Amino acid sequence: MTENLRALPEVCVCYILSETPDAGYRVLLGEKKKGLGSGRLVGPGGKLEPGETPEQAAVREVLEESGLRIHEEDLIPLGRIRYEFPHREAWSQISWVFAIRSFHGDIVESDELLLDWVPVNAIPFDRMWDDARFWLPGALAAPGAGDFIARRFVFGPDLATVVDSDGDALEISSVRPESRV
Repeated sequence: MTENLRALPEVCVCYILSETPDAGYRVLLGEKKKGLGSGRLVGPGGKLEPGETPEQAAVREVLEESGLRIHEEDLIPLGRIRYEFPHREAWSQISWVFAIRSFHGDIVESDELLLDWVPVNAIPFDRMWDDARFWLPGALAAPGAGDFIARRFVFGPDLATVVDSDGDALEISSVRPESRV
């Protein structure tokens, strides 16, 4: 399979968390307006530019897609996820996943996302990529708990449904961003 022989494009996503008055959290999600995943709810993020680290890309993408300013040192690394689309290999990618609780500025709608705050305990997973239901609830329940998610998801012929994965509902790995392959 040539998929394993070529480097996959790298992207990042950042889940911005805000505490609510009832001591819960909400997350900033956006409906994708165009491109891959159009119509789905996603966190701000996008492709890494040449020479850019995942953290630098997260800071840049959050500003571009939400108007919010964040700092690299405040990012909480949540994981590294490999997405495989054997029926449309150009969609396959590696995603670096972060959360953050500290941000500045006001939310501004972008060309990419229509943004809204969603309670963490009421995320509409049926409007997101199928893999999110397997790992995102646990990751957002305790961001920064020290665990780093290393997962692989394979999507089926419909390009929407996860048909294979390399782990349980939430597989934790000792792999850290500093030791990425």
